[in-house]
Amino acid sequence: MYAKAQLLLVGSIIAGIAFVGCIFELSSGAPDWGATATWAILALSLPIGVFCFLNAVKLARASMEE
Repeated sequence: MYAKAQLLLVGSIIAGIAFVGCIFELSSGAPDWGATATWAILALSLPIGVFCFLNAVKLARASMEE
């Protein structure tokens, strides 16, 4: 179960990096992949990152109690 928590944590880190990268791309004025794709990645990366992080914490706590 601890391995699943680590994979979810990696997913949340990648989503966080994507979120910050999209903010920088949009603030530059001309995103490389276009504004629509960048906004879509920005909108999806936040809930995915939060979901992965919360589930990783839940799984890690459950594996520590066993």
